[in-house]
Amino acid sequence: MRAVEIQEYGGPEVLRVVEAEAPAPGPGQVSIDVAYIGVNFADLKARADGYRVPALPFIPGLEVSGRVRALGAGVTGFAVGQEVAALTQGGAYADVVVADAVTVFPLPAGVDLRTGATLPTVLPTAYALIHTVGRLQPGETVLVQGAAGGVGTVLGQLASAAGAGAVYGVVSSAAKAEYAREHGYDEVFVTSSTTPSFAKEVRGATDGRGVDLALDPVGGETLRASLDSLAPFGRLVSFGNASGAQPWQVGQPDLYPLALSVSGFSILTLAQTSPSELRALTERAFRTVVDGVVSLPVTAEFALPDAAEAHRLMGARTSTGKLLLRAHGTDGAADLA
Repeated sequence: MRAVEIQEYGGPEVLRVVEAEAPAPGPGQVSIDVAYIGVNFADLKARADGYRVPALPFIPGLEVSGRVRALGAGVTGFAVGQEVAALTQGGAYADVVVADAVTVFPLPAGVDLRTGATLPTVLPTAYALIHTVGRLQPGETVLVQGAAGGVGTVLGQLASAAGAGAVYGVVSSAAKAEYAREHGYDEVFVTSSTTPSFAKEVRGATDGRGVDLALDPVGGETLRASLDSLAPFGRLVSFGNASGAQPWQVGQPDLYPLALSVSGFSILTLAQTSPSELRALTERAFRTVVDGVVSLPVTAEFALPDAAEAHRLMGARTSTGKLLLRAHGTDGAADLA
């Protein structure tokens, strides 16, 4: 089979296409003939910084769609040839991948393989941020960093569907702001992670009150500005550290005056610590696609050997929506929606 491998850390050019033996599933695992692979910012951090890379060489990739190839010992509830989506701990940039059965999900009726590849990381993450961790209530206001990205696109729709009083987004360009407004956002602020000036703008938009829920994948000074944007009894949820800043700490002097709370979420960590909770969360999240509550546009698609081009596009911070790799078909052309 073909795989895209990292043999050293660096820029997109270190992604190399290699021939490898197709992996066989172990006990409790499923092997999948891959159709599509979701590209995530975590893949870029793995390639550049070794994020969640146990050793080199390493095949990146956290989510796929495809058809069940084989079942490991003890696995029930799946059939060879069944269409599924899966969350992996790596290895997804390949024609065949192995995943723990608990993180393999049958595709609901009406959801095709291309759409299926957009779901395993983005949709449960967004659902958890709004409903499980963020506990958004009707009429409350929401602030989302990275509003035009994959998770941000879904967050805007889920927050609107949950009856948010207003949904505010933060993006890095006017083009991204326009895109975000088409996906559930009422007002979008254009700023950057190096000059996170949105806190003052949020206060202005909310008549000085601030927002009830702030969702932040950036970290660093942006996380601090998100905390400064909260209303009394507001909640801040950190779900990433795209800035690469040192771990940030908050203490009693920050939280007591307005009775604020801070929490965190990582779908990859949840998959390791409580896969049964992840499965229940994912099943609820997938229903929002079936019911037409949310959709996640695929804005660029690349053949598997062109994974470096997908990384360049995402790394330039100009992309919106979801980027995919095709595991079958090698014409090498990017298909921009």
